Amino acid sequence: MVAFLLVLSLSAEVLNASVGDADPGYRSCVKQCEENGCIAERCFPNCKFSLDRSLNDHPSHMLESLYLQWKKEDCKNDCRYYCMLDREKERKLLNDVPVQYHGKWPFSRIYGMQEPASVVFSALNMAMHFYGWKSFFTLLYNKLPLKFGKKPYYEYAGLWHVYGLLSLNSWFWSVVFHTRDFDLLEKLDYSSAVALLGYSLILTILRSFNIKDEATRVLIFSPLVAFVITHIMFLNFVKLDYGWNMKVCVSMGVLQLSIWAIWSCVSNHPSWWKLLFVVVGGGLGMLLEIYDFPPYKGLFDAHALWHATTIPLTYLLWSFIKDDVQFLTAKRLSKSKKSK
Repeated sequence: MVAFLLVLSLSAEVLNASVGDADPGYRSCVKQCEENGCIAERCFPNCKFSLDRSLNDHPSHMLESLYLQWKKEDCKNDCRYYCMLDREKERKLLNDVPVQYHGKWPFSRIYGMQEPASVVFSALNMAMHFYGWKSFFTLLYNKLPLKFGKKPYYEYAGLWHVYGLLSLNSWFWSVVFHTRDFDLLEKLDYSSAVALLGYSLILTILRSFNIKDEATRVLIFSPLVAFVITHIMFLNFVKLDYGWNMKVCVSMGVLQLSIWAIWSCVSNHPSWWKLLFVVVGGGLGMLLEIYDFPPYKGLFDAHALWHATTIPLTYLLWSFIKDDVQFLTAKRLSKSKKSK
């Protein structure tokens, strides 16, 4: 559920062309900056690609190549950022409204962070997942009875552990990508988010249909994992196709949300309402991305606020997971006692 919102937000925020970057004045500014490393009297050190002697003397050119790539990407980002600021100042003098550049609104950097609010909210999401995952682990192994061999009665323990780790990984790359927008970071962000979404769909099917048999799990797990891996490889090594990625992610996400919504309505689970709240709340939160608006004070745009809405939803989701642990453990213990 929360994974679907994360991936969909990535797909929605990136566009190949916008009004701002199609502007001739902006294009001319960026081109001139990348050629001479300066905008008027403001010059950028990363636009000077001469390498230190220590790097030139390195026996392998891998470090040199990575260093040059980083400097070129940083130069491009600095040029785009300051050309955007200058162009927006001109637009403001003409009483024109802000426009998007390369699919993003003009943000104010703080300590080098390109989208500071999204960075903070992504970090809070990561912290919330860590708290939920840690408290889930503590409940499972320290507060509830265990079977012989110190194994939990809850059959989905391992699956939720992997979900927690994938969530932490995905939000970590979200933090990094919103801090600095590089091609490599973009691919890492997309790949980790798609992996989380694909795994969440698998987990949704296994839990909602109460599938415990290992052979059946493998039959469901294998084709979906193969599809997700193939899709990630396509994005990384063939083409980062935003339109195709959107279709794939929306299909998996809608299927996942639909299964959880139906299950929460027909289930006798004591915490069904928490799960339904996450589904409905996530759907309402998506309205922020549909009704997009320029960032307030250069910081808070619809996309950043959308990331903010997933923080309480993440807390509620892990609360449901912990309730599910207690609910199913109690049922297993009751059956075990009756069998004796």
